[in-house]
Amino acid sequence: MMSDHYPRVRLYSVLGGERHSLYIRESVSITFYMRRSHQEIIQQVMRCLEVYLRAIGPQVLGWYVDPYSGDWEELDDKGWAFLRREMFDEPIAQVWLREFAGATTGYEVLYHGRLLEKNVTSALSFILPTEYLEAHGPGRVRELALELAAELPFSSGHGGLCFNFPESVVGTTGAIRDMSFRYPGLDIPGVHFDSLSIGTRVKGVHWLNFLGQPVLGALGGAAGLRERLRAPDTTVQELDGERAVVTLGEWPEAGDLEQGRTLPDYRELAHVLEPWLYMDRGNWSGFSDEDVRRWERRFLD
Repeated sequence: MMSDHYPRVRLYSVLGGERHSLYIRESVSITFYMRRSHQEIIQQVMRCLEVYLRAIGPQVLGWYVDPYSGDWEELDDKGWAFLRREMFDEPIAQVWLREFAGATTGYEVLYHGRLLEKNVTSALSFILPTEYLEAHGPGRVRELALELAAELPFSSGHGGLCFNFPESVVGTTGAIRDMSFRYPGLDIPGVHFDSLSIGTRVKGVHWLNFLGQPVLGALGGAAGLRERLRAPDTTVQELDGERAVVTLGEWPEAGDLEQGRTLPDYRELAHVLEPWLYMDRGNWSGFSDEDVRRWERRFLD
């Protein structure tokens, strides 16, 4: 089954020869990178979490990873109290919230609150299932992304389609290699590792592209960026704080190279942003070094 905009991705883990739990699916990611230390942005991060919970419902997220044991724990009142103490009391924070501990349903929050070092950023990512996109429409998802962006001092950020899988599980990416080349609009997220080295660069091209300083300034601001983009369905909206969001069409699109859907508007923006694109991804299981570079440059070559 496939919508007009993206494929339906449902890959299950197998135990004892039998299909077990859903571990890779297509979802929507709204992610921001901030050149700020954890304690500088904790209030904004907590407000963003409240915004997300209002959008999806307060009971949807049910589990969190204990940062000390690495085990999944129930996100009840006690769990929330523990997380809040950790967030406010510690100089760094690592948070992973999910609807279910053992299955990838498309509802997740990932946060890496870091100490500010060279090219290290704090990163915050909210995941939604495509069912949410279909039920509420792309306009509502874009509004949610803008509401989150308004809270955060981001250098860059993005919203759009992605392969949703547990980043910490070794060997997962090999299963999506072929699909990742067929559907260039499906991002392969890696918030943990990207946040260690992205700095103020831009992580690829997506449906929603949030640009802050210094990149937007180097492009001549929103007006200068707008002059360079010709695709009829591309819009550039100025945001507070000398920032902007570039939206590529009404819906997020996966494209499909087998059907000749090459996403020319995504390619146009990629060529404009090329000097500032983040191209330092590490190796993924199932991908050769050449594969990784080819995937990073999928909208450029």
